[in-house]
Amino acid sequence: MEKSIKFLLSMALLAVCCSVQTVKADTPRSEYPRPQFERSEWLNLNGTWTYTFDFGRSGVERKLMESTGFDGKITVPFCPESKLSGVQYTDFINTIWYQRTITVPEAWKGKQILLHFGAVDYEAHIYVNGVKVTTHYGSGSSFAADITKFVTPGTPANLVVCVNDNIRDNKQPAGKQSSIYYSKGCNYTRVTGIWQTVWMEPVNAEGLKDVVAVPDIDQQQLVINPEFFKESLENILTVQVFDGKKVVSAKSVKCCNHSVVVLPIKNAKLWTPETPNLYDLRYTIKNKAGEVIDEISSYVGMRKVHLANGYFYLNNRPYFQRLVLDQGFYPNGIWTAPSDEALKNDIAMSKAVGFNGARLHQKVFEERYYYWADKLGYLTWGEQGNWHMDSNNEEAARNFISEWAEILVRDRNHPCIVTWTPFNETWDANDSGVYTRMIKDVYAMTKAIDPTRPINDASGDCHILTDVWTVHDYSRDKAKLIENQTIKAGVEPYRNKPNFTFLAKYDGQPYMLDEFGGLPWIKESERKSSWGYGQNIDTLDEFYRLLDNQIDAIMACKHIVAYCYTQITDVEQEKNGIYYYDRTPKFDTERLKAIFAKIPSVIENPQDLSDWK
Repeated sequence: MEKSIKFLLSMALLAVCCSVQTVKADTPRSEYPRPQFERSEWLNLNGTWTYTFDFGRSGVERKLMESTGFDGKITVPFCPESKLSGVQYTDFINTIWYQRTITVPEAWKGKQILLHFGAVDYEAHIYVNGVKVTTHYGSGSSFAADITKFVTPGTPANLVVCVNDNIRDNKQPAGKQSSIYYSKGCNYTRVTGIWQTVWMEPVNAEGLKDVVAVPDIDQQQLVINPEFFKESLENILTVQVFDGKKVVSAKSVKCCNHSVVVLPIKNAKLWTPETPNLYDLRYTIKNKAGEVIDEISSYVGMRKVHLANGYFYLNNRPYFQRLVLDQGFYPNGIWTAPSDEALKNDIAMSKAVGFNGARLHQKVFEERYYYWADKLGYLTWGEQGNWHMDSNNEEAARNFISEWAEILVRDRNHPCIVTWTPFNETWDANDSGVYTRMIKDVYAMTKAIDPTRPINDASGDCHILTDVWTVHDYSRDKAKLIENQTIKAGVEPYRNKPNFTFLAKYDGQPYMLDEFGGLPWIKESERKSSWGYGQNIDTLDEFYRLLDNQIDAIMACKHIVAYCYTQITDVEQEKNGIYYYDRTPKFDTERLKAIFAKIPSVIENPQDLSDWK
């Protein structure tokens, strides 16, 4: 009898385990969403939710926050405009409500329960059992809510999310989302609501809240600044650095926000696109009884970026950035990659044609993208989607600044990020004072949060306060491109907005052509409904010749120390990608690589770039 009971129990346990595995396999975007700060216990909340649209914005009056289920079904984390969401509603959605039941595991009792949202566009109101927990504003920044007081472990709770979105009021960052019904020009299908992973995790009340990890290759050390949910001098934080399975450095400090952990890293294996070496980190907190109350896995890349003598330096060597513009759009997911593998593939296919990095354009990319860029060795410029935001409006400036701070804090530990680019083509700017003040405030705040990286204040001119000088030039003719981009002594260089008298003057910053190319290659059947920069190119030989000439023009302009080609893939009606929108190749990969990589990454014999004066 006892054996029979044990057998039945073992079979029941096996069934439960198999059931859990089946659920995980069916969960969209099931991978851990925050690989630089990973705890072992967590719960993915992606999958089927219920939803309803609220075009009259009467949901609060109708007490929809108390609803235990709406009529529609949607697959999270895909936005309702996308095919992968199961909804595919592409007209304007000013308000959407989501609902699902959540159950905090009983094993999490006594812990603080954090409910995480990778990104929700734009104004998100979070309710648990009908009670508002928090409100967040942002198109792409991540946020979390402490729901401990609103849930009981082991007991189901009702989660409702209300999202308001209005890109037509010009007060919220929207990036490349179209402000008219149709996608047009370089504006594409809109994104509303939840578009990144939703998840829960338990944390100790005295656990680790955040860290700033600063590699210092000059002094052969790694500097860690920890922040705790609650300080306790009785608790000890131990930080270990691993090279493979070998501990190469370790140190313990008291759990105080004033503590600084300095870890010697002798003869460090440096991180570069060619050698993307990463060290694993482990953060462990023990209480006075020696019990582990928090443990987090992370990693770091030992690398340094700085500017000097008109050049960008990587690990103290002048380094030429061969970047490509990446919009981060997907045919079936829009802003959300269909899988983690798709994120990895975007980087791999970019490196395959000779690029060593990307300018991530008008969108806050998810942390998993940065993870793969760190792993594969790929330089990135972090950017906010400022388009459709009035650059001269104070409320818009306020919305931008608060979200930009969250982006910086979230992403500052990724070695792949080498430049911050808060704004792009702010060509609606004027001299009322709002724009100039906003740029200066964003610059100062960025330096305060992260002084280790250069800032490109506004890609494509409209510079006010910037560490690098960037312009956009889509001239197709080789001679014209050389003429525009050659700097002559005592002459102000090429500008996209030469008549804007309130802008800063060039002051010898590293000069970067951070948008060029855009050469269209469009199927004949799509030419009437699609576009690229300039007339379509009729033959492959002509395409390769024009592209080769453009790289030769950049090589002839010695002041250009980085370029960014437009763009890695087609996006909807914009057909100037190196790849089609579905990520299939348009061209011969090796032939493209031979052209784009003509300029070597490491600049062996840097020249004096001061002759502009």
